[in-house]
Amino acid sequence: MFSNSVIYANEESEESPQETAPLTLDTDVQVPEALWRTIDSENVEEVPTMALTPAPPLEPPPLKRVTLMLDWYLSPQHAALVIAQERGLYAAQGLEVEIQSPADPSIAIKLLTAGEVDLALTRQPLLHLHAHNGAPITRIATLIETSLTAVIVTGEEQVKAESTLAGLHYGYTTGEGRDLSIPRLLPRSVQQTDDFTPPVNLHFDPIRAMRENQIDAVADGFYHYLPQQLATEGINTHVIRFDELDIPRNDGLVVLANSDTLARRAATWSHFVLALEQASHWIIDNPDAAWELLISAHPVIDNDINASAWEDILRRIALSPAALDNRRYAGFETFLHQMGLTEATLPVSRLAVDPHTL
Repeated sequence: MFSNSVIYANEESEESPQETAPLTLDTDVQVPEALWRTIDSENVEEVPTMALTPAPPLEPPPLKRVTLMLDWYLSPQHAALVIAQERGLYAAQGLEVEIQSPADPSIAIKLLTAGEVDLALTRQPLLHLHAHNGAPITRIATLIETSLTAVIVTGEEQVKAESTLAGLHYGYTTGEGRDLSIPRLLPRSVQQTDDFTPPVNLHFDPIRAMRENQIDAVADGFYHYLPQQLATEGINTHVIRFDELDIPRNDGLVVLANSDTLARRAATWSHFVLALEQASHWIIDNPDAAWELLISAHPVIDNDINASAWEDILRRIALSPAALDNRRYAGFETFLHQMGLTEATLPVSRLAVDPHTL
C-alpha cells in the first residue's frame, strides 16, 4: 500500500506542477483499486458438513452389592426389605441388595460372622446370646419393634397355674426358647424330679412335633402364624406372651452387620437403613398397595394366614429403623445377667448402633 501511494503521488506531481489544493468535504477522492477488496475476492468460510453432537452422558457409578440373609422363610414381617427393593429405594441409595432365605435358620449368623453374607436378620434376645458367645455381630436397624414369638400351648386356655405350666412337655427352636422362656416355665425343682422330661430341640419343625404329640408346647413359636397353621391340622392352641413371663420387651426383628467391618462400611449401612426407613413410611401410608406389591413380587406369601397377620404386623413396623433404644438393650443385658445366663453385662455399643452416627 505504501509503495502504491508513493507512485500515485509522483504521477500527480508530474502532471500537475502547480500546488495541490487543500481537501474539503466536497473534494472528490479517488481511492486506488488496489485498496478495495471485491466481493468476488472475499474468502467465504466453509460451513461445517457435520453437526457437533453433545458428549455422551457419564455412566452412573456401579451399585454396591449387599447380600442379606433372612431369619427364616420370607413372610410379611420382612415387608420393608421387599418394598425397598421393589420400589427402587436401594438403587436410589447406590445399593443392589440380594435377599436370601436360609435352608436352616441357625446358619444365618454363622454365615455373617464368617463373612459369607453382609447382613443377617435375627431377634434381639438371640443377638445378646450370640454376642456373649463371642460372635462379632452388631444390630444396625430394627424392622419390628415388638417380640414376634411366644409360648404356644396345645388345648384351650386355662388358668395359668404354675403347676399346670410346669407339667407340660416343651419343645424349642432357638436359644431364645431354651434359655429364656423355658426356665420361666419350668422351676428348677420340677427339673430335678425323676419323672421330668427335658425340653427337646424341634429343629424348626414344631408342627410335626405337635401333630405327633411329641410335645405339649412350643417355647418360642411365631404367634402370628403357628396357631393358624396348627388349626389347619385340627390342633387348637393358646398363646402365652413373653411379658406374662416377666421377660423384658425386646425388638422382634433386627438387622445385624459384622462388627469387625462396621466402621469401614458405615456409609453403606447408613444408605441401606435410609432405604428401609423410606419403605416403612410408604407401607404405613399405603397399606393396601404395599400388600399388593408384596404378594405380586413374591406370590408364595399370598395365603390366608399371612393376609390375616398383615394388619397386626403393620402396627409393629419400625418407622425409624436406625433409632436405638439404649435403655431397652441395657435392660435386657441386666436381665440376662440376673438370670445367670451371662457372667457380665456388655456395653450397648457392643450390641447395637445407629449407623448414621458412625
